[in-house]
Amino acid sequence: MAILSDNARGAILMMASMIAFTLNDTCFKALSDELPLFQALLIRGVVTMVLLFGIAWGMGALRLRLPKADWGFIALRTIAEIGAAYFFLTALFNMEIANVTAILQALPLTVTLAGAVFLGEAVGWRRLLAILVGFVGVMLIVRPGPDGFNSYAVYALIAVAFVTMRDLASRRLSKNVPSLVVALAAAAGVTLFAAIGTFSEQWVPVSELAALQLMGASFFIIGGYLFSVMVMRVGDIGFVAPFRYTGLLWALIMGFFVFGDWPDPITLLGGAIVVATGIFTFYRERKLAKRERG
Repeated sequence: MAILSDNARGAILMMASMIAFTLNDTCFKALSDELPLFQALLIRGVVTMVLLFGIAWGMGALRLRLPKADWGFIALRTIAEIGAAYFFLTALFNMEIANVTAILQALPLTVTLAGAVFLGEAVGWRRLLAILVGFVGVMLIVRPGPDGFNSYAVYALIAVAFVTMRDLASRRLSKNVPSLVVALAAAAGVTLFAAIGTFSEQWVPVSELAALQLMGASFFIIGGYLFSVMVMRVGDIGFVAPFRYTGLLWALIMGFFVFGDWPDPITLLGGAIVVATGIFTFYRERKLAKRERG
């Protein structure tokens, strides 16, 4: 039996994480007509925290004696996770799942640009040009004009900013910080935020269908967390990262078969531009890394 290479395992884990996150989003959007946002987020958060705590305990990963600097970055990352969850899910409750996911495909570009601005990472003119072209693709999706603009697209863009901040904070964590501790802190922060938010909403009864959808969302978000942690530990990131874009394909499939939605040609064109420029950015990073090693 053939043994998979690290890159092959990394690609499979990345695609698995995208499937898990997209199925979580699908479950959450499906219950948006029945449950208010904060109630749904709180219930999912409690289940997620219990599962994550059990996994971390079983794996012996509950190490809390960490340097103050790491706790600072964990706190910053948790705040970013809270912002990302609120703005992304608000957009998801009010937009087609494929459109929201297409906007999020700008993340690799924004992380690259933010890394250059805030962390001093080198970015050549080709990658800067790719970032600019990628944002043109984002504008085609958002279409800030009287005919095509959806105000909730701004929420998706704000979510991109928060996720970018989250990823920058993640880069500053030392290697000794268990990933499960970071994920558990994020889940706890989002759950606490949701608990506070429920005071502004009226709780409604949870039907059997909504309960199943919440359980599905909790299960899939755990899978997304675990696969995304595992993928960072195998393979060449320049090879593995482009498989992130399979999330857009799954969002298109789920949007069509579950919600009967299909983006218009301009949105699809914008998504294709963003994906293409993101893949080029990773290609350039991989090529430069090989040149430095050579």
